[in-house]
Amino acid sequence: MTGMISIQDDFEYCEQIIKRHSKSFYYAFSRLPEEKAQAVYAIYAFCRTADDSVDENNEDFAQLAALDQLTEELNLFSRRQEIDHPLWRALRVVFNTYSMDIEPFFDQLKGQRMDISFSAPRTLDEVETYSYYVAGSVGRMLLPIIASKSSKDCTDAAVSLGVAMQITNILRDVGEDYREKDRIYLPLDELEKVGYDSHQLANSLITQSFIDVWELMAARAEYRYDEFLGCISDFDNDSQFAVLASAQVYRGILASVRQNNYDCFARKNYVTKREMMRILAQSIG
Repeated sequence: MTGMISIQDDFEYCEQIIKRHSKSFYYAFSRLPEEKAQAVYAIYAFCRTADDSVDENNEDFAQLAALDQLTEELNLFSRRQEIDHPLWRALRVVFNTYSMDIEPFFDQLKGQRMDISFSAPRTLDEVETYSYYVAGSVGRMLLPIIASKSSKDCTDAAVSLGVAMQITNILRDVGEDYREKDRIYLPLDELEKVGYDSHQLANSLITQSFIDVWELMAARAEYRYDEFLGCISDFDNDSQFAVLASAQVYRGILASVRQNNYDCFARKNYVTKREMMRILAQSIG
């Protein structure tokens, strides 16, 4: 009986992490059948741990050390020799239950390394490559859970959703990324083409040139969302609401930036609780 209680505790540990860090994802994925919801919480907890190894350390060497430690733990897990910790115990249950692939977990850690040794992307393709590693990889992790009965390969659709969400993050956080991290995730070639420079960025100038580049990336994100939505019926019936709701809520961030006249410098753009409820109600319908 102890083992049963213990594994429930492990999933509870993972659930608390998603509850604390992402209320909208938690709300969407908590509607899954319990076993699937718990699997998603464990994957989210892994990704959050990867994020925190970078976010909670200020120096590059400390970030790399934390990431090396996590990579070593993932290596042990891949050899079925995982350390005794709630996250890894929960993930072992997930890997024993679903046809999981370890590769996207390693891809996620590669994405975190790309963030540490950051160089601004020159092209939209480079933005998408980076977005695959940090977010498209998550789509691949979730796939065996949310498309467990699918007769079609939904990999491209799941990756597209992750990439769309990451581009949305970039478009939401332009000011914060530059101010707090001294980073530009917008493609430099496109900024140069329209004559928008880092001096304008530093002064939070919202010019037509800035809007043109922002909309170019937004169009890419919208295309990726559409790619995913075109395949929604291929996902498990019991999982369609969760992925559809999270996609539509995230896509709503783009509309929020537009409504705020492209101010992604001084304002925090998000989907209001009221708007989120409207989107979720539509997703159920």
